[in-house]
Amino acid sequence: MNLPILIKRPAMIQKRVLDGVRYLAEQRMLFIGLSVLLSLALIGPIGSLFIDVTLHRPLSGAFSAPPSSTLPLGTDTQGRNIFAVIVAGVPLTLKVAFLAGSLGLTIGAVLGFVAGYVGGVVDTVIRTASDVLITIPTILILVVVAVSIEGLMSADAMAITIALMAWMGPARVIRSQVLTLREKAYVDVSKASGMNDFEVMWKELLPNMLPFLAASFVNAVIIAVLSSVGLQALGLGPTDAPTMGMTIHWALEHGAVLAGMWWWWMPPLTVIVVLFIGLYLVATGLDEIANPRIGHSS
Repeated sequence: MNLPILIKRPAMIQKRVLDGVRYLAEQRMLFIGLSVLLSLALIGPIGSLFIDVTLHRPLSGAFSAPPSSTLPLGTDTQGRNIFAVIVAGVPLTLKVAFLAGSLGLTIGAVLGFVAGYVGGVVDTVIRTASDVLITIPTILILVVVAVSIEGLMSADAMAITIALMAWMGPARVIRSQVLTLREKAYVDVSKASGMNDFEVMWKELLPNMLPFLAASFVNAVIIAVLSSVGLQALGLGPTDAPTMGMTIHWALEHGAVLAGMWWWWMPPLTVIVVLFIGLYLVATGLDEIANPRIGHSS
C-alpha cells in the first residue's frame, strides 16, 4: 500500500471541499437560494425534536385555539396543531415538488437526448407529441386525473401524476441543445475513436449539459410546486396528508380568513412563498453558470 497516496487523499478531498465552498460564496444568488432550501428541509428533522408530529391529525387538541406559549401557531377548527402541521407537512411538500421535478426532467431529458441526437422519424414522433401535448392546459388534465383517482391520491401518486404532464417543456429545450452540441467537433472525434451513440451521449454530451440540466431541474421543481399547490388548494390532493397546499385548502374550506384565524393559513402560505424565493434564487444562480453571458451583461 502506497502511504504517500493515502496521506495526500484527505488533503485533496479537503481542497475540493474548500474550492466548492469558495465557488458557492462567489455565486451569491445560488448560495443564498441553497441556504433557504436547506433551512426548509431542516424544519422537519429539527421541528420533530420539539413537538409530537402526530398532533397534525384532527382531534389532537382544542378547537380553534389562537397562538399561545403552549401552542406557538394555535390549532384549527378540527383540533390540528398548526405547528405540528408545518413540521410534518413541509417535508411532504418538498418531497412532492422534488420528486415530480426529478421524474419530469428525467423523462424529458431522455426523450430530448434521443430526439436531438438520433433525429429522423424518432425525432419527428417525440417532437410532434410534445408540441401537441404542450398546447393542452396542463392544469385541466391534472384536474381530470386527480378527480379520477381522488380516493387513491397520495403524495407519491400526486408527484407521479404531475411528472407525467411535466416532461414536454424539458424535452423540447434539451432537444434543441442536443441539436447544437451534436455538431461540435469533439462529437465527430468521439465517433471516429469508436464510441457508439450511447457512449457519445453519456460521456460527451451529458457532462457539457450538466449546468443546463441543473437549471432545468429547478424550473421543473417550480412548475411542480405550482401544480401541486394548485391541485391541493382545489381539494384534489391527498386529503390525509398535512401538505402546505392541503392546509391552505382546509383553511379556505372552513372560512379561516373570514373568521380571522390568520395562524391557520399564514404559516403554510409563508412556507410556499419562501420555497419559491429559494427556488428562484437557485435558478438565477444556475442560469448565470449555464449562460455565462447573463452574468457578464448584469
